[in-house]
Amino acid sequence: QVQLAESGGGVVQPGGSLRLSCAGSGFFGSFTDMGWYRQAPGKQRELVASVTSGGLTSYADSVKGRFAISRSGAKNTVYLQMNDLKPEDTAVYYCNAERPDWATGYWGQGTQVTVSS
Repeated sequence: QVQLAESGGGVVQPGGSLRLSCAGSGFFGSFTDMGWYRQAPGKQRELVASVTSGGLTSYADSVKGRFAISRSGAKNTVYLQMNDLKPEDTAVYYCNAERPDWATGYWGQGTQVTVSS
């Protein structure tokens, strides 16, 4: 059974940093693309950053230069290093995993990130 467990959220002041972790279980990381999404109150869920099974990364324009996504050597754990956080980064952050042979992608339960002074 595929499961994703996020951790590392919290409250931080503007300009601060947080590191989110997502530990995947029940699957091997090979051929699995993983990513981080976020959803702020009243807004749609949006892609923040993603990393393919081959290590290619992509970012939303709003976080380029501030956030960095990476994967563990086993590839079923993904991290999101968030620097220079802004109030508009406040949201629930969700981990996602997808593979071509899965009928659907999988989501974690989400972790709250609040940026406030």
